[in-house]
Amino acid sequence: MSAPPPFDTVLVANRGEIAVRVVRTCREMGIRTVVVHSTADRDSAAVRMADEAVQIGPPSPKLSYLYAPAIIEAALATGARAVHPGYGFLSEVPDFAEICARHGLVFIGPRPEVMARVGDKALARKLMADAGLPVLPGPKEPVSGPAELLTEAKRIGLPLIIKASAGGGGRGMGVVRTWEDLLPTFRSVHATARSVFGDPGVYLEQYWERAKHVEVQVLADEHGTVLHLGERDCSVQRRHQKLVEESPAPCLPDGMAGRLGELAVMGARSVGYTGAGTFEFLVDGDQAAFIEVNARLQVEHPVTEMVTGIDLVREQIRVAAGLPLPFSQQDVLPRGVSVECRINAEDPERGFAPCPGELTEFVPPGGAFVRVDTHGYQGWRVSPDYDSLLAKVVVWAPDREQAIARMDRALAEFRIRGPGVHTTRDLLRDILADPVFHLGTHTTSLLDGRSGQAGAALAG
Repeated sequence: MSAPPPFDTVLVANRGEIAVRVVRTCREMGIRTVVVHSTADRDSAAVRMADEAVQIGPPSPKLSYLYAPAIIEAALATGARAVHPGYGFLSEVPDFAEICARHGLVFIGPRPEVMARVGDKALARKLMADAGLPVLPGPKEPVSGPAELLTEAKRIGLPLIIKASAGGGGRGMGVVRTWEDLLPTFRSVHATARSVFGDPGVYLEQYWERAKHVEVQVLADEHGTVLHLGERDCSVQRRHQKLVEESPAPCLPDGMAGRLGELAVMGARSVGYTGAGTFEFLVDGDQAAFIEVNARLQVEHPVTEMVTGIDLVREQIRVAAGLPLPFSQQDVLPRGVSVECRINAEDPERGFAPCPGELTEFVPPGGAFVRVDTHGYQGWRVSPDYDSLLAKVVVWAPDREQAIARMDRALAEFRIRGPGVHTTRDLLRDILADPVFHLGTHTTSLLDGRSGQAGAALAG
């Protein structure tokens, strides 16, 4: 006899493919779902799939998906016992988690105080350094102004990177390669930090020009169990935003993957982390350095699910209900290779400009070991008000060569058309065909200085 679901009803406080993703797992668990939506999303796939939908505001995220009072009211009115924030929007806002608790709602994520500590990237860097994790050279505290900036920059040396303490999603950072660019970059990042993230704090780190970006998925429960589920390579990026992810990470030095897993578990334990989270590192040869924690589900989480067979959303929900993880570290046995490509409604030839519009044709690929996470369908109108992510194509194969071939076949099959709608599909196929990517030796500089579509990643 199966156990009763951990919650009767879960409210999904998000939109797009992640809302669809959460609804599907809830349905498998026997959990009723409520999806909140803006007026722009009234006909969304998530709304159509949920047991109940509540309109909470106009298209503007500030008046809908970021407006906590409307979300809380919807949860209470529909009898929801828990709130799943997905990623983005309110997923890493400690105040929202606290508001949920005050209204008797379970926030499916880490505790607010933990989220606040690791969400401040400068503080997280200090905490992880204190816990024994290697970090990039740089001050432990945010810089107070131009004078301290210059002092610390001279100590670190060029190149360096300036980051917003509360930044995320590839925003709020700037690389400095010349002393003439130091102060202008500082002012630019400082302004972005204040206006976009509401926190003017910025900090400095040494910049590794040709490193791999590798992250480790962790899961932790309220009973003291902290596990890692292997690593993902996220090195294919444009403007610090990820395009292609894979697991396991290719071409790491012997023992590096295990070392990163141990460091992530150590870091999670040091702050009392619970739920699903990601510890991100840069790897340059035999050196590794912690860069940040993402206290939520990652966009690229499906590649970990494909190689481990573990449903991360399911485990998030169970942990939030106070249940122990049903497996140990020894039970986590990744198999094969998984690759994910993000298809955005953007035009790579115009600096990745968003391309909203109606989808007159939308035919996702299929076949063995091909997964498509999407909220798109024929007739759906891509809104200019939200992130341009339209679909994630995820494949699995016994080895990396077969996984790349399968992904290329799947992307070639994917038919997306609409007036004015362009996507990153062809750029992704170009990346898959790149000889350096095929070798697996690529770093975050893969798209630097390229011509054609790949070059557009930098031209924007």
